Amino acid sequence: MRSAGDARLPFPTKPCFINGIQVEEYIIPEDKKEQVFKALYPFIPLPSLDEERCDLHSGRQFKIREFRVTREGSMNCLVSPYYEEGGGSVIDWMPLDED
Repeated sequence: MRSAGDARLPFPTKPCFINGIQVEEYIIPEDKKEQVFKALYPFIPLPSLDEERCDLHSGRQFKIREFRVTREGSMNCLVSPYYEEGGGSVIDWMPLDED
């Protein structure tokens, strides 16, 4: 996730419900996903979009390129493709080789 006061991304949004609360989900074109990921990913090193991660909350695996971005209050949030299932944000993505 990013800090409070993030600027809105230049993409349209659609409603998304997380734990019964409506937030906005950005509709990011495939050709812009790498740029958005680089801008929002908070850790070093930056992984490849083709790497797989496990969402700790849902227990499901995904390729990083399947990420989603939500707008919650004044924040842009980098989340897993299974966000509705358990609320897995970027801090909950674990590499597959870790226990």
